[in-house]
Amino acid sequence: MNEADDISCEEALARVFAYLDRELDEHAHGEMERHLRRCRGCFTRAEFERRLKAQLRQTGSSEAPAALQTRVGQLLGRY
Repeated sequence: MNEADDISCEEALARVFAYLDRELDEHAHGEMERHLRRCRGCFTRAEFERRLKAQLRQTGSSEAPAALQTRVGQLLGRY
């Protein structure tokens, strides 16, 4: 593989969520893997998003407190 085959950081960041959700085809997944191995900035961003998604999955199962639900409802009612 040569550098002309590499994807840019812009392309990698546009694909990061599809990559994390395993929605890329084999070729695109491989491109992302190669890019993330060589680009620390994109790797760091992908790792942050991966950890954030994991944290949201863990906390997304609890219900918001009643006071928060009321406040959000009030705010939405204004718009």
